[in-house]
Amino acid sequence: MKRGVNTFGWIAIAGGALLAACAPAQSSSRTSRTPVSQPSPAKPAVELWLSTQDRRLRLARQPDVPISVPASVPANILIDTHHTYQTIVGFGAALTDSSSWLIQHRLTARQRNAFLHEMFGPPPGLGLDMTRLTIGASDFSLRHYSLDDLPAGQADPGLEHFNIATDLDDVIPTVREALAINPRLHIIASPWSAPAWMKTTGSLIGGTLLVRYESTFATYLVKYVDAMRDHGVPIWALTIQNEPAFQPGNYPGMELGPAARARIIGKYLGPALANHEPRTRILGWDHNWDAPEQPLAVLADPAATHYVDGVAWHCYAGDPGAQSRVHRAFPHKDAYLTECSGGDWESTKNDALLWFARELLLGSLRNWARGVVYWNLALDENHGPHSGGCDDCRGLVTIDSRTGAVSRNDEYYAFAHFGRFVLPGAVRVASTATGPDIRNVAFRNAGDGRLVLVVVNSAKVAQEVSVGQGHVYFRYKMPAESVATFSWNPGQHTP
Repeated sequence: MKRGVNTFGWIAIAGGALLAACAPAQSSSRTSRTPVSQPSPAKPAVELWLSTQDRRLRLARQPDVPISVPASVPANILIDTHHTYQTIVGFGAALTDSSSWLIQHRLTARQRNAFLHEMFGPPPGLGLDMTRLTIGASDFSLRHYSLDDLPAGQADPGLEHFNIATDLDDVIPTVREALAINPRLHIIASPWSAPAWMKTTGSLIGGTLLVRYESTFATYLVKYVDAMRDHGVPIWALTIQNEPAFQPGNYPGMELGPAARARIIGKYLGPALANHEPRTRILGWDHNWDAPEQPLAVLADPAATHYVDGVAWHCYAGDPGAQSRVHRAFPHKDAYLTECSGGDWESTKNDALLWFARELLLGSLRNWARGVVYWNLALDENHGPHSGGCDDCRGLVTIDSRTGAVSRNDEYYAFAHFGRFVLPGAVRVASTATGPDIRNVAFRNAGDGRLVLVVVNSAKVAQEVSVGQGHVYFRYKMPAESVATFSWNPGQHTP
């Protein structure tokens, strides 16, 4: 991760109110999920949850919005369920070394059970269906390491010293507990650096991969997938390098250009994973919106493109329209937002709810993202623990390192407006693009066909929105600087 200014004018780090207790534990079975609640068939109406940037309301259930007769003037948000886009995989946050360590060492067994059920359990839990792991250390690790460390000057081309011992105490137990709650959890894994002996610098920090070790690095990644599977952790997708166009100065990182990435995928990693069961997908890029030419170059490679399932994106520079540019060129390749962090820097301290709901979630979803993954699931009150890199990043939640108390940050509520209502398998449906102050995105859940509409009012004044969908019509005056999730069953409103 790195600090940068994106096109929305807030400073990011590449890479709330304290509630009394976590949500009650849910069933460990996740073979299906249901929406938060069902409206009474006798009184069909639109359900509504609301959050405001001033934190007065935080995912607060509001009175149902009545269905009315369509007005003579067309609604300003028209929903067309016959025009569909991508299918949703889910929403999530990374179980970094730091997050996993806090969960294992700063929560009691009872606190940990309640916390993980709230994060990964079905509604009224947050319903996270995705997470991300680091292959070796990131800046959010307690120390710098790879999975094959040797004394300086030594090499291990046969990977005889490969091991995942560093994951056994914290990461693997945490992921397995999350999987017990949500067996459908989609796990993405990314390396920050190859082992030092594979690199031009002979260090985990800086440099690039030596060409002679490209096949060895691919084998290193495959061994990680196999080792994690043997410990009950299936890796759903891999990226071959986190932020490959950036060399951090004080934590593991590695520049890896598009030609090298294409060679590694096309000649080594893709063929090696082709016959793996369960299948592990390969996602390209894993970096910012401002350089779509980088993933386009890899997808244009005839050998690599065969093995690349989609493109992973970060939020720290550029805008989500880059996802649509790549989609237009390669419409059969998926898009995922795999990293974005909030933090305690001035430009976002009082705007996090709106920015994450509007630009990250709504923006990436309207540009073909099938999933959105926040950076650290949890950090402590000192923005850590971490080893280099971002010193004021914020987790989705903050865990008090002394008491284990959990504070749910603005980003938590932004994700909750989507993850608690837009269920896996939902499809995005067409909805009228409105002005700069009112933004929206709509979905139809699989199974019961329930519709979900998320609307963001960025204006400093209340604004009325009107919504039309088939025989459904309703109006609602959104408070200033607010996020609303509307949900209804269209089948109850046929003439």
